[in-house]
Amino acid sequence: MMNSGSNVQTIVLDGKKFVILPEAEYRQIAGFPPADRAGNRPAVAAMRAVLARDIVHDRERIGWSQAELARRAGIRVETLCRIETGKHTPSVSTIEKIDTALRSAARHKR
Repeated sequence: MMNSGSNVQTIVLDGKKFVILPEAEYRQIAGFPPADRAGNRPAVAAMRAVLARDIVHDRERIGWSQAELARRAGIRVETLCRIETGKHTPSVSTIEKIDTALRSAARHKR
């Protein structure tokens, strides 16, 4: 059974009422920011900046250079540089490598 209102439709399945709406409206409600003309999403850029700030802060607190962290994490210095400047969104495995190296250093400093 479908009912339609202005721009929203409802459907009842197993006695439960569900709302059907255009994907763009769903994304707005669900908190997905719209992409700009280049396809970039502000939330991704913000998270990239937060990650970069945290890595730089932790690396400097330990007293390591970019080269030292990159060596201990098993990644290229160029990759770390792009991550720290917010020009690159790293993979989860790269983040894990960096995190493992930083945590290891923090444990040994105690």
